[in-house]
Amino acid sequence: MLRNIAILAFAAIAALLGGIWYMTLRGGDDAFAQCRGSTVAGGSDAIGGPFELLNSKGDTVTDKDVITEPALVYFGYTFCPDVCPLDTARNAEAVDVLASRGYSTTPVFISIDPKRDTPEVVGDFAYNLHEKMIGLTGSPEQVKAASQAYKTYYKAQDGDEDYYLVDHTTMTYLVLPEQGFVDFFRRDVTPEQMADRVACFIDNS
Repeated sequence: MLRNIAILAFAAIAALLGGIWYMTLRGGDDAFAQCRGSTVAGGSDAIGGPFELLNSKGDTVTDKDVITEPALVYFGYTFCPDVCPLDTARNAEAVDVLASRGYSTTPVFISIDPKRDTPEVVGDFAYNLHEKMIGLTGSPEQVKAASQAYKTYYKAQDGDEDYYLVDHTTMTYLVLPEQGFVDFFRRDVTPEQMADRVACFIDNS
């Protein structure tokens, strides 16, 4: 009887140690484990992917044309009265903090309001925030496809045809050219905190 209990106890300990070893091994496969500030249901592979949009000149561009270095991608709209200006200004400041540390990154603004945000409008909005910021828009179908790829939400509110507001996701996405989407930042993250995490991803990529 004691012998059987000892065997069962040994098996339980072995299973526990094996589970710990397995989880450690899995964590070791993630080169960015120490950089992540958030977790994504389904894994980071579930977010991001190819898109086709219009730049400030009205030219069709793809994600490969736009994301040529680490990029901070934000979905918003130029008529947004408060959230978008604050978030995109924070992103622009983070890009400058990173530049002061020797890291080159690109802020990207994708409009989810193609009805009002023409290429020229979105281009002016982006440039006024930061000279490196890339403003993108597109047809309703192109914008919807890009939004769905990044699992973002947006919906125009009922109201005046010219002065309506749009509810939308307010996360900023870190995208690397080779790895694709790797992490996201909530609104309460400061420029310095964002820069710290982005630098970690760059250093480990």
